[in-house]
Amino acid sequence: MSINPKLKDLKDSATLAINELSNELIRERRKVYKLGLGQSPFPVPVPVVRALRLHAGEKDYLPVSGLGALQEAVCDFHRRKEGIVARSQDVLVGPGSKELLFLLQLVYDSIVLLPTPCWVSYEPQAKIIGREIQVVQTSFESQWKLTAKALRESCEVLKNKKRPGLLILNYPNNPFGTSYSAQELQEIAQIAREFGLIILADEIYGELQFDGAHVSMARYYPEGTIISSGLSKWAGAGGWRLGTFVFPESLQWIKKAMCAVASETYTSVCAPVQYAAITAFRGGYEIDRYIFLSRKILKALGYRCYEILKEGKVRLHPPTGAFYLFVDFSQTKKASSFSNSKELTSALLKETGVAILPGTDFLRESHEMSARIAYVDFDGSQALLAAGQLDSNTELGQDFLNENCSNVIEAMEVMTKWLNS
Repeated sequence: MSINPKLKDLKDSATLAINELSNELIRERRKVYKLGLGQSPFPVPVPVVRALRLHAGEKDYLPVSGLGALQEAVCDFHRRKEGIVARSQDVLVGPGSKELLFLLQLVYDSIVLLPTPCWVSYEPQAKIIGREIQVVQTSFESQWKLTAKALRESCEVLKNKKRPGLLILNYPNNPFGTSYSAQELQEIAQIAREFGLIILADEIYGELQFDGAHVSMARYYPEGTIISSGLSKWAGAGGWRLGTFVFPESLQWIKKAMCAVASETYTSVCAPVQYAAITAFRGGYEIDRYIFLSRKILKALGYRCYEILKEGKVRLHPPTGAFYLFVDFSQTKKASSFSNSKELTSALLKETGVAILPGTDFLRESHEMSARIAYVDFDGSQALLAAGQLDSNTELGQDFLNENCSNVIEAMEVMTKWLNS
């Protein structure tokens, strides 16, 4: 049995593994709170589902870079939402943004800069390909965000190695659920320009920024930013596997190389899904309403979870987007019983049924008692229906959350009780 040595230590994705374990425990009739996998709780918008049904018979291979009408719709989406002007030929459609990120790291021979905590698949992908990884440390005090100072220090190291750098910047962020201000993005852009970094701006949660005011890094560093998006988070279509990259004209050589690899691997994205995605990216009243209500629900639920956890001596920051909280358990009574976050989260699942991921899965140090919570274990269809029946200006209070998101609220209460017992 001969396995590529780069893959010998590779394990299943932590998020997928915790989801499978949770499902296994549920089959054993255990009570489980599924807060591990970051999957949108909301259904795919009705107009998009209609479009998929309409185009179910589409069977032809489509262009490697994507269906022309979809590329145009993606350009219109970014222009309408973020003021980013792009051409259809600047867009690459792939089978999920995860696959596109893999291809990017494959074709661009660089050192990968990863601010930590970061999404669980960034590091394993780089290791599979054989890329050198440079971890950029952040702290609770900086709200886990990359600071200009930390980036500059990493770029000085990069400069000494005489290698180009690829910075992966995700926001609103998975795992910590907050975003960057325009000022912070401008400071990062200034340093990236100075050191010639390419930035992969993973903005797949952009539409789920609670205030609806997501700002793309491409606004401040257009010549060096690739924008990543897709249908999995804001359109609830993770299983449809459709992601998009938008390149600046100056980086067309990377897109060309990625297309060449794509043509020899996955060929093109599923045709019916691409046709349906046109409807998603074009938007309209129904889809805009869907996004508005999704944000409203996630904001109310995220803040309520934050309040419960804070009362339970858990250190964390209030979320500003997506559906995650990154927590520090070090001040709770239970923390002293464990030597690392993996032990703690394993015991939490075993003893309470609350499934979350340890901070080590997000490149944090093992001694740090940190973890990620994905507050998505509720019926999104029910919550959307209930929120839609209320006046648009009505705040979603505890009664709404207790009725429509009870499993998540209960999980927070069970967890904090256990942590302090």
